[in-house]
Amino acid sequence: MPTPRRAALPPRLASAEPGQGVTLADVALAAKVSLATASRVFSHPQLVREATAQRVHEAARRLSFRPNLLGAKLRAQRTRIVGVMLPTLDNAVFAECWRGIEESAMAAGYSLMLVTSNYEPARERERVEYLLRHRVDGMVLTVADASNSTVLDQLDRESVPYVLAYNQVSRDAAGHGRHSVSVDNQTSACEGVNALIAAGHRRIAVISGAFTASDRARQRFAGYADAMRDHGLPIREPVNLPSHTASNAPQIQALMAQPDAPTAFFCTNDLLAIGVISDLKRLGLRVPRDVSVLGYDGIALGALVEPPLATVVQPNADIGTQAITQLLHRLDVGSAGADGNATLLPHALRIEGTVSAPAVPA
Repeated sequence: MPTPRRAALPPRLASAEPGQGVTLADVALAAKVSLATASRVFSHPQLVREATAQRVHEAARRLSFRPNLLGAKLRAQRTRIVGVMLPTLDNAVFAECWRGIEESAMAAGYSLMLVTSNYEPARERERVEYLLRHRVDGMVLTVADASNSTVLDQLDRESVPYVLAYNQVSRDAAGHGRHSVSVDNQTSACEGVNALIAAGHRRIAVISGAFTASDRARQRFAGYADAMRDHGLPIREPVNLPSHTASNAPQIQALMAQPDAPTAFFCTNDLLAIGVISDLKRLGLRVPRDVSVLGYDGIALGALVEPPLATVVQPNADIGTQAITQLLHRLDVGSAGADGNATLLPHALRIEGTVSAPAVPA
């Protein structure tokens, strides 16, 4: 009598990662359904009983299996859903970007699925996996570090169309790049710091978020260093603050207690700048009479503080609009695996309000 076929899979498959040996046939075997039924669960779920579909999905989860939903067999019908991953909506810069994405996507007849990563690379992978399981046609993403991202490497391997928003990506040694829309972070920051120097400041400190969470912050610090170096001025180590919104008065107080206390702060985003202004006021310092503050982003909220926030302005809604427009074009022409193109949009400087000449010449 022939030996019955085993329903369980070897331990190797039970711990396998997506793309490392587990196939749809393995999932069908583990769920005790036919290969055709397992295929229908992912391609035409309405044709499968709910209990059967649940069994197949449970087997897929147990085996860490996810079909290449953008592959030829399962991509005959597009969902007309675009996935969007932004770091947070607590920072108005990303809310303004979302507005541009939403308006353009809806005008083109696409629905959107939004997730946030909270600036955490591990959460980025989890959230992107979530979007893929929902069969999005493509993605608009902002990642922590576009030059070293397992998430982007995975999407490239699977030929998933995506466009980066805000990440400014250089081509690698082989000349390959990724599709992105941003401003030139380093050049624009350099121009902003040059404006502080032109106003008479020589002791300029940088307030930044965590470099590990934002390649934009690193690029903007590099622009600060360029400006200081060009003028023969000392480059100070950045002050990395853990939160954009919490009070950081002790760190600011320590800086201002030094004999060579800064006469100006360059903050790598506007929320940090607004927080620094608040902390300086708690210390009894007046902005800009005692200390100048320059932000970066150009969010609408900056114009509402008193005095208005001086800042490097980037076109946030336009970044979202351009990113979704480029993605939809890629979907229309079928260029999922095409070499990337970096689009740099124009920036502007708004040097008034919280920037003036130093109270005492440096």
